Amino acid sequence: MDYFKKILRFAKPYRKYGYLNIFFNVLYALFSALAFAALIPTLDVIFYPEKKVTNKPVYESLGKAKEYILEYVNYSVTQYSDGDQMKGLIMVISLVLILFLLKNLFNYLAMYFITFLRNGVLQDVRNAMYQKITDLPISYFSEKRKGDVIARVTSDVLEIQHSFLSILELIIREPLTMLFTLLIMFGISPKLTLFVFVFIPISGLIISKIGKSLKKKSDRVQKEQGEFLSIVEETLGGLRVIKAFNAENRFIINFKKSTNRFFKFSNSLLNRQNLASPTGEFLGILVIGVLLWYGGQLVIVEKSLDAASFIGYIALAYNFLTPAKAISKASYGVQKGNAAAERVLEILETENPIAEKENPIEKSVFENNIVLENISFKYEDEYVLKDFSLNVPKGGTVALVGQSGSGKSTIANLVTRFYDVNQGDIKIDGINIKELSKKSLRGMLGLVTQDSILFNDTVGNNIGLGKEGATSDEIIEAAKIANAHDFIMELPKGYDTNIGDSGNKLSGGQKQRLSIARAVLKNPPIMILDEATSALDTESERLVQDALEKMMQNRTSIVIAHRLSTIQNADNIVVLQKGEIVEQGSHNELLSKNGTYKKLVTMQSLS
Repeated sequence: MDYFKKILRFAKPYRKYGYLNIFFNVLYALFSALAFAALIPTLDVIFYPEKKVTNKPVYESLGKAKEYILEYVNYSVTQYSDGDQMKGLIMVISLVLILFLLKNLFNYLAMYFITFLRNGVLQDVRNAMYQKITDLPISYFSEKRKGDVIARVTSDVLEIQHSFLSILELIIREPLTMLFTLLIMFGISPKLTLFVFVFIPISGLIISKIGKSLKKKSDRVQKEQGEFLSIVEETLGGLRVIKAFNAENRFIINFKKSTNRFFKFSNSLLNRQNLASPTGEFLGILVIGVLLWYGGQLVIVEKSLDAASFIGYIALAYNFLTPAKAISKASYGVQKGNAAAERVLEILETENPIAEKENPIEKSVFENNIVLENISFKYEDEYVLKDFSLNVPKGGTVALVGQSGSGKSTIANLVTRFYDVNQGDIKIDGINIKELSKKSLRGMLGLVTQDSILFNDTVGNNIGLGKEGATSDEIIEAAKIANAHDFIMELPKGYDTNIGDSGNKLSGGQKQRLSIARAVLKNPPIMILDEATSALDTESERLVQDALEKMMQNRTSIVIAHRLSTIQNADNIVVLQKGEIVEQGSHNELLSKNGTYKKLVTMQSLS
């Protein structure tokens, strides 16, 4: 129940709907019991027309409440019918119909209000999960499959709504229905009611045995759903490579294996769950059968119960067993909901290792320099950077070069605080970036990566992501600086053209220039370029490089370069090897050293 309590905190904003649901459920439970109890006087009118009460009954005590109620109903029927038996029958039937009508009206109103609570919780849990996903560090998602995260936000949250939140309907309604029904049953025949209670614990024990393994089975189903959603996500992302390497069959086989496991797990789960209804049905009929046997003895042999009361009692027993079955079925839902809630809460309760300090510093102006002081960092076991130090003065351009895996992109990840250093400090104007709010830190930084990350939206909205509330003129000006305006105007709808998923309607160079335009629009004092031209052809590289040079004017820049021809004008070129600085200086200084940098330049010029 711990998971249930944690999920219930999302119900607080909607508690007024919960109170209204409880109110109407109380009325539903009361009228549900009264509707079946009203059958007894109906049967009396049909089978015992001689039972006429001409004198108004007087209430004596609680012990004789049953006799008083029956006599009062019979008195009312006698007064109304005035000797016409059919007239009395119509009155009693009308009473039963009104009671059933009110019962169903209150049931509808209870369900009407709980709908707002259930869907409100569903909405808020999903919103909280999405907010948490955007807040968690990038490192968290390098360990999780995207499809599994998507499954948690979609199907797991929906499972919580179907299982956990359906219990809210049952917590008040069904127990109260059982209580009111039981009180009336006890009033009709205490002996018969006590006899029934011998069988209820046995039924409950059998049903609980069936439900025990449901959480484990449900957990397997939900995990497997995350697995095949991951395969779908990877397939859509890598469709070109899959087709190019004729690897369709391999992915189809993997997908079929996953859906086959899902098929088996689902069958096992649903068959166990489906066992609840027939088991409950049989146990209910068993109880009714025993009641007919024992009640028949009370009517025929002992004559301590009249036939009308006995038939009404059987109807009430059915009314008691129906909510009992609903509660047993809900207990299966709790087991399934437990597995889903555990997966949802795993994300919601994950601590963010890159946390802000309380009352962080808000900084919007860059004044002096960025300093990396003796930093060391590792993603897993081996250090990618070891005792690394670097000073980037304001207005300067520092280029980082080296072979793949030397730690260049890691520096960009650390300065933007996508990851935190294991040792050492990164300071901007003498302030440790851990002291700054993440929003103000990243507000001073512009990032252009090798992979142009664009969204399925218009050109204008993709560029406009760089500045909230940017005007059309500002977007166009940024596009011009990025050498993107001309090709944008050739698109079918210009800046209103949708560029497709990940910008796939554009070429690599066009996508990169949109990324640069986005960074230009942001107009940050510090720019980080992570191999921004390495994936482009020569013509696109020239246009992009020209755009980058315009953008870098009067800005502090950290350039991670693969093509060394793009960083020859940098103020300081830092050569990295296995996470350590082996050389640094200007282009000409490094060439004159005949060291690692010259080897890299020679290798690229020969290629």
